[in-house]
Amino acid sequence: QVQLVESGGGLVQPGGSLTLSCAASGSISSINAMGWYRQAPGKQRDLVAAITSGGRKSYADSVKGRFTISRDNTKNTVLLQMNSLKLEDTAVYYCHADWGTSHFRSWGQGTQVTVSS
Repeated sequence: QVQLVESGGGLVQPGGSLTLSCAASGSISSINAMGWYRQAPGKQRDLVAAITSGGRKSYADSVKGRFTISRDNTKNTVLLQMNSLKLEDTAVYYCHADWGTSHFRSWGQGTQVTVSS
């Protein structure tokens, strides 16, 4: 099992920055990849950014050049640095882990990010 706990959401003005953190615990060595998804009201949950155990990163087109995903292996933590935030970035952000040979999925509880003037 892998458990995820997110932190760092909040209210920020357009153009501002925010960093989300996701701490993983449990079967850390079985994690294949971790990432961030987001879900706005009335919309589906979409992938924002992901990083594999090998360090390969991927981003949604809408956040490329503005968001950066990184990991701190010593703290079993994945960070999402969000810059130049836009109104449309407002959503609940969920941390996700793909783990085990059967590619099980774990989710965090979600953290609200609101971009508003």
